[in-house]
Amino acid sequence: MAKNLIIVESPAKTKTLRSFLGAGYRVEASMGHVRDLPRKTLGVDVDRGFAPRYVTIPERRDALRKLKDAASGAGHVYLASDPDREGEAIAFHLAEALGLADARRIEFNEITRSAVLAALEHPRAVDTLRVDAQEARRVLDRLVGYSLSPLLWKKVRTGLSAGRVQSVVLRLICDREREILAFVPEEYWSLTASLTPRPPAERFPFKAKLTQRDQRKITLKTQADADAVLAELAGAAYRVAALKQREQRRNPNAPFTTSTLQQEASRKLGFSNRRTMQVAQQLYEGIDLGPDGTVGLITYMRSDSVRVASEAQAGARSFIKDRFGEAYVPRTPPVYKTKGPAQDAHEAVRPTAVQRTPESVASFLKPEQLKLYRLIWERFVASQMAPAVLDVTTVDISAGRFTFRATGSVVKFDGFMRVYTESRDTQVKSPDDDEEAGALPALTVGQDLDLIELLPKQHFTEPPPRYTEATLVKALDEKGIGRPSTWATFIATILERGYAVLEERKFKPTNLGFTVTDLLILHFPDVMDVDFTSTLETRLDDIEEGQAEKLAILAGFWGPFKEALDRAHEQMERVKPVAVETDHVCPKCGRKMVLRQSEHGPFLGCSGFPKCKTVLNEDGTPVQKPARAPVQVTDKVCPKCGKPLAERTGKYGPFLGCTGYPKCKTIVRTEGSGGPAPAQAESTGVKCPKDGGDVVAKRSRRGAAFYGCANYPACDFVTWHKPIGRECPSCGWPLGEQSFRGRKTGMIKCANADCDFQERAEPAPDTPPEGDE
Repeated sequence: MAKNLIIVESPAKTKTLRSFLGAGYRVEASMGHVRDLPRKTLGVDVDRGFAPRYVTIPERRDALRKLKDAASGAGHVYLASDPDREGEAIAFHLAEALGLADARRIEFNEITRSAVLAALEHPRAVDTLRVDAQEARRVLDRLVGYSLSPLLWKKVRTGLSAGRVQSVVLRLICDREREILAFVPEEYWSLTASLTPRPPAERFPFKAKLTQRDQRKITLKTQADADAVLAELAGAAYRVAALKQREQRRNPNAPFTTSTLQQEASRKLGFSNRRTMQVAQQLYEGIDLGPDGTVGLITYMRSDSVRVASEAQAGARSFIKDRFGEAYVPRTPPVYKTKGPAQDAHEAVRPTAVQRTPESVASFLKPEQLKLYRLIWERFVASQMAPAVLDVTTVDISAGRFTFRATGSVVKFDGFMRVYTESRDTQVKSPDDDEEAGALPALTVGQDLDLIELLPKQHFTEPPPRYTEATLVKALDEKGIGRPSTWATFIATILERGYAVLEERKFKPTNLGFTVTDLLILHFPDVMDVDFTSTLETRLDDIEEGQAEKLAILAGFWGPFKEALDRAHEQMERVKPVAVETDHVCPKCGRKMVLRQSEHGPFLGCSGFPKCKTVLNEDGTPVQKPARAPVQVTDKVCPKCGKPLAERTGKYGPFLGCTGYPKCKTIVRTEGSGGPAPAQAESTGVKCPKDGGDVVAKRSRRGAAFYGCANYPACDFVTWHKPIGRECPSCGWPLGEQSFRGRKTGMIKCANADCDFQERAEPAPDTPPEGDE
């Protein structure tokens, strides 16, 4: 009997599924998308219903051939790509590319035996509405990205990019910076009384803030105001005027969505959004737990929903009762409401089995995996626990015609706080944040208090803070801009293009970022409008629900956008790159050096250019031209003119060239003996992951470039991917640019054959960048 074939996206999933599916199933990976719009051209026929032209992704050809062979002899073919729009599109393109007329679509929110077997019992057809929604988004982003980016190359400089969502994200960063620059601080003062009860059976100092004068709110704007109050309070008697006690219930936070996971991982763990999603993907796809096999530890990490399955809630309640006691289990399972127009197809991000505690799997996880799993596990467990109960006391204290207020709280029952409390974003502090509201002494109305001291303090209002990754994600979520799964890509692109920099983990726009944003706002106000972008996101979501037509949305956007684009090509001024003056002085003419940008990066150029063409490195040091190696003349002769041949090195490796050059341009390729010694091979600056030696550039006998350890043959590390100086976030091996027959594929891949990590590389300046998503 023929085996059934299950096609998933990544090799990591194949390992997990094979660990618990029987011999009747074969599991293969598509490696993600197999077809996409072409990279070099628009790939969308705007005159024929915005029909996309899909092509096979070059690096997926081998995978497709393997899948075709597997599908040809299979019983049933199940398409098990991720349970979202992108996954649905991948399933659609797999069915088209493999010619699967009767392919069965299955999806599971967690990679566990029970979830996968349940999915196999309920296969369905590919959801065409989901595919339409994904295609509309992809086409729309391609139209915007491939139209605006060349405009920026023409008007500003090459290598820039713009996008439907990316550019709006940049606008938020620029708008916040302008708020900060325009902010004018205002002075104000606070007055705190340090008091203790009388008679002091036991001295118990506490603090109270000045709040009222003659039963009205008081504001101290200057030191003179504060001094006037201090003078009036001299010799005043302090007495408890009113006392209010109440019980406060504090509810736990909902389990994670993609957005809240990114925010909390940034605040608590210091993870970037991209790192959070990469590690979450590993936890979702499966971890080898030794005797238990490979298991997916969390549910699907791309979700807008806070919904939790009843079985998961029941398991959590049982665990909480056994671990913490009956009092920590709420009477009824909590129900959390998903905010806004979220897609509720998936559950919240949670552990697949609450009994699998972080401590029980710690030995199988890498440090960053354990940190993120612990965060997800604790948040979910806490979300299913009883509220915390606090006793809150508020005391009003009279002093002449002034009123001071003190607030204290004591945890009466810790509830969910025993496991987890959410961190806060760093915001502007008010005077009330100076001290935490702790316990107060036992007080009664009419009780006299002794003044220890009065503490006046000067303050200034502060501007809104720059965005961190956490607060930027929060703003994007609240404003409905883009989708959580793509935010990490947008943010990374903004930094890579030089539109913004990170200072103390906060986004600061550069002059280039301001320039690009201002140009786009001027000529494309709709595209750059936050509300317009949010509304368009909702309309794209409506396609999946069958409440909007794909063609109508694309046509409605393209008409006005194309008109604005044509006007911009005619009317947009060409922006001269801004030269920033520095303190460095030209060593030739004494003029100031200015910081300029080139396609190779920043440099210092003389402000007297073009009369003075002096160029220095960014740090002011002279530019060192690489010294030419001395020519080594060999005993071999040129077959054309008879002159000696000399050892040289060119683009394609070592060769023998005629010493009569340029009159005689004869070249003789070497077989390894005529070129430089191996020790002279060019270093990539990357260390070998096996023995720590230098990874150097080499050439095969046919002239193909590859990279290997300089300690060969003692070390056999080798890779075809050109190292880029970064480590793989999954395994720590070098990352490199993938190439196929000498041409870059546009992918960054791990040099470790056992690791499946990959990501898209930044497009070359002469290649239109991919759309936002």
